[in-house]
Amino acid sequence: MSVHRMTARMRAAVALLTVAMAATAAGCGSSTSDPAADTGTRQVETAKGLVTVPADPQRIVVLNGALAGYLFDLDAEVQAADPRILGVTLEPGEFPAAWAADAEEQGTAAVPSGDDLNLEFIAAQRPDLIIGGGPGWPGQQTIKNYDKLAAVAPTALVPSDLANWQDQLKSVADIVNRPEQVDGMITAYNDKVEQVKSGLKLPEGAAAVWQSQADARPILLAPNTPLATLLSDVGITMDDKIEAKAGNPERAAAGDWVTFSPELLSTVVDAPVLFVITLDGGRSIAQLKQDPAMAMLPAFQQNQLYELPAESKRPDYRGAMSILDLLADHFK
Repeated sequence: MSVHRMTARMRAAVALLTVAMAATAAGCGSSTSDPAADTGTRQVETAKGLVTVPADPQRIVVLNGALAGYLFDLDAEVQAADPRILGVTLEPGEFPAAWAADAEEQGTAAVPSGDDLNLEFIAAQRPDLIIGGGPGWPGQQTIKNYDKLAAVAPTALVPSDLANWQDQLKSVADIVNRPEQVDGMITAYNDKVEQVKSGLKLPEGAAAVWQSQADARPILLAPNTPLATLLSDVGITMDDKIEAKAGNPERAAAGDWVTFSPELLSTVVDAPVLFVITLDGGRSIAQLKQDPAMAMLPAFQQNQLYELPAESKRPDYRGAMSILDLLADHFK
């Protein structure tokens, strides 16, 4: 056996020992040093079945940035949060703008992100509750490492197939024992939808959402996905024939985007209204206009092009409310 392999195994053993020791230390803390110690426990239904969690968690570590915003909305105590959100690139230690101020106010630590979870860092936060699961790669990482996380603290996974923010919010609120706040937030969203909708001057015709990314592949938002539903809520008619025009390509059950051959560009992207989400390395609307093939599309010919931020791909509650403001500005 090589020295390199021995070293790797030793590192892994030390890492697991560190996690175990940190978990033991957290479990042995007195009630004065651990505010959640005297608050009791309760059982919640999670993607891994029933899990016993603190009734009033005080040191939550959330390992999916797509779920963190809900915790701040619910006034939960967030000890550490994974800042990763699909489509948003951040500097190390930086949080998404939508909830960065909340994280700073609470003194929330940024969970280091990488190909593997940093179990030592997570354990060092002495969490009384770990929340994972949910959409995207961060959610899959927590599913893969569930047993190791559960050895550190009670771990509740939000189901990965909950696409709409309303369902994700309900799941997170149940985990942290704040379900009474959910109805008010959903009502606030519905009220804002009606307010924004009443003032919009929308262009005629169907709309589609283009994802502009570094590899320049043609990608459109699939119908009946969270962002498409939001746009429909305010009266925008979404093109529901995208998949059929693209030849009904396969996509993952949780996938919300349709990729197709460049030869089908003019066939698939024939909606007269186009929203554009630009990811890192992707072309802006101005740059897309310089592409002869894109410039011939109806939305470009009619100059009915509207930009949406990268984080709007899978909006949470705050994201949804922000998108409504953007739509009100685009179509006033």
